[in-house]
Amino acid sequence: MVSAGGAAHDTVIAMDPAARFEALLASGKDSALLRFSLGMQYLKSEPARAAAHLRSAVEQDKGYSAAWKLLGRALEATGDAAGAAQAYESGIAAAEAKGDKQAAREMGVFLKRLRKPAG
Repeated sequence: MVSAGGAAHDTVIAMDPAARFEALLASGKDSALLRFSLGMQYLKSEPARAAAHLRSAVEQDKGYSAAWKLLGRALEATGDAAGAAQAYESGIAAAEAKGDKQAAREMGVFLKRLRKPAG
């Protein structure tokens, strides 16, 4: 026998990930990880929306280097090169503070490409 709670659980499982994450956010369960997850979901289709969630993630956890990296990518996708550069710079600082050399290197490459003149 399935309880009423089980039916609600099945409905949540059937939702796409972004809808599930939005439902968690609407229920008051805000966190840097949830905002990062939302940013990841929206990055390809709605970069401005992704950037808003990723900004919230880094406001909640300034040391979240993965969120800084995705924020930079989202801002690049919206055409905000200056904002993307600032996000990568903040992400590099956060990664270096944690000793995450790989993340710092990746963002350094993104920053270098961003600053490279076109042509």
